[in-house]
Order: sequence, then C-alpha cells, then structure tokens
Amino acid sequence: MTETISFQTVLDYLLESNKDIPQSHLTLYSDLDPKSLRLFKDVWPSVKPARKLLLLDALLEHFDSDNIVSYEGIGRALLNDLDGEVRARAIRLLAESDDPKLVGVLTEILVDDFELAPRLEAALLLGEFILLGELEAIKAELQRKAEDALITIIRSDENASLRKACLEALGYSSRPEIVNLIEAAFHRDDPTWVATALLAMGRSHDERWNEDVVSLLLDEDPLIQAAAAQAAGELAIQEAGPILLKLLLEDEEVDDDVVKAAIWSLSQIGGDDARIYLLNLIEQTEDEDLVEYLEDALENLDFTEELNKFDLLSLDTDDDLEEFDLEDDLKEDQ
Repeated sequence: MTETISFQTVLDYLLESNKDIPQSHLTLYSDLDPKSLRLFKDVWPSVKPARKLLLLDALLEHFDSDNIVSYEGIGRALLNDLDGEVRARAIRLLAESDDPKLVGVLTEILVDDFELAPRLEAALLLGEFILLGELEAIKAELQRKAEDALITIIRSDENASLRKACLEALGYSSRPEIVNLIEAAFHRDDPTWVATALLAMGRSHDERWNEDVVSLLLDEDPLIQAAAAQAAGELAIQEAGPILLKLLLEDEEVDDDVVKAAIWSLSQIGGDDARIYLLNLIEQTEDEDLVEYLEDALENLDFTEELNKFDLLSLDTDDDLEEFDLEDDLKEDQ
C-alpha cells in the first residue's frame, strides 16, 4: 500500500538542503489549492538559493515530460521573486497558461525588469499570447499591447539576444510591419539574426517565405541550416522534403541539431518517403534518446497525415456543395 505524503512533508524536504528532492514529490507541487500555495509561499524565503533553482529545474523537467501536471500556481507566485533566475523559471512554468491577465504582467517584465533572463522568457511567452490573439482567443487590444512592447524592444538598442527573442515571438503576428522586421533580420550578415528570421518565418505560416527558407536548407552554417529545416516543417513546404531526405541520407557530417530539425520537419511535411526513412533509422540506431525522438516524430507524422486527410475531405465536401449549388442554379434557370 502506497503511503500518502502530506504537502507539509514535501516542504520539509525542500528546506533540508542535504536531501535530494524525490521524484515522487514533484507531482505534489502540481495544481496547488490555496492553502497549500500559502504554505509554499511562507516556506519559500527560507529555502537556500541553490535549492530553489534545483526544485524549479526539476519541476520544469517534469512539466516537459508529463502532460497532466500544472505548476501555474507556483509560477504566478514567483513572478516577483528577488532572484532573476527564479523569475525566469517561473515564467517558463506558465508556458501553457492562456490567462489573458498575464499579458500585462509579461509586458511589464519585458520592458522594466532589470535582469535579462526573465525578459527573454517574457518575450517568448508573449509570442504564445500573440498566437492566441491570431486565433481570436484573447482580445485584440491585448494582442496589440504585446506586439507593441515587442516591436519597441526590437527597434531599440537593447541586448541583441532580447531583440532576437522578440522577433521570434512576433513571427506569429499578422501585422504588416512584421514582414519588414523579418526581412531586415534575414538580410543581415550575422548568422544568428538570419536564424532568428527563419524561425519567425516558420511561425508566420506565410507562404511568402517558402523560397527564402528552401534557399538555406543546405547552408554551410549549422545554425542557419537547422533554423531553415525547422521553418520548412512549420511551413509544411513540400519541396523541402526531398532536399532534407537527401541531406540526411548522403551527408555523413550533418550537425546533430540539423539532423533533429530535419527529422521533425519531415514529420510535419509528411509523405511515404519520410515514413520509410524514419522507420529504417529506428531499426539502425542504438541510441535510446534518438529512438525516442524518432518515435515521437513518427507519431507526429501520423498526426500530419490524419490532418491532411481531413483537409482533403473538407475540400471534397466543399467541391460537392459547390456542384450541388450549381445544379440548383441550372434548374432554376430552366
């Protein structure tokens, strides 16, 4: 019989710096009720700084691997922590939140925080809220508030990494001026800016960028090449599929990041050749992590193909309806 652990016991472990944080405790930090959250906030100032980061890193890792847990309560509670690294991790714990109230908090952090780490995380998360705005899931004025803050940073002389994060976030936006910002970054001599532009292109889901993306799939710089491969998948560029397959099959010195980006891109583009390649690669590799990644890619390929079938079915239905309407019109004319 499994012993039930109280949340107070979990917090007592947290306070003892010489003890490891048990994996079984991580789930108990999820979905905290108001009483437990108050207990956590009362204890937190007494936790040593290194221990705080150890816990938050463990929670983030668990968050990435478990679709059920939610650490939103802890994330919100720590947005004003004195430690910038804690604030940055707190924002990452809010990655799946769709609460529009966060837009104001995140824009304040982006503009006013005195440390870079939380500002970077705020920029990236604001991108998700811009996407929600494009999907009409939050009010247009909130989307515009996020966009305005990000654009202001890009056009400033702020830290270059922060400006790149802002451009990447703005990739989701359909505002006309974003096109010029992406183009300006794409034509810079700095490969890190070119890679950022490519990532923004992928997020845009705008076919105007297809030619630019394909042109850099075989670039000599691995950073640019990986970003181009990722963008090709996000944009589902069909002509990129054969190029990526040829790259993976014929070039033995491909950078690991490029390989992973190309594999995932193939799972987004789809096709029988992509499936055959992924299945063969699973049989040939002994790297357990790569096998797991390939299996995830195959699952995503299944999803892509089901989505494509649905789209084709929708088109056929639309065609049938149009034909039906045309027949009705002809009958009426007669």
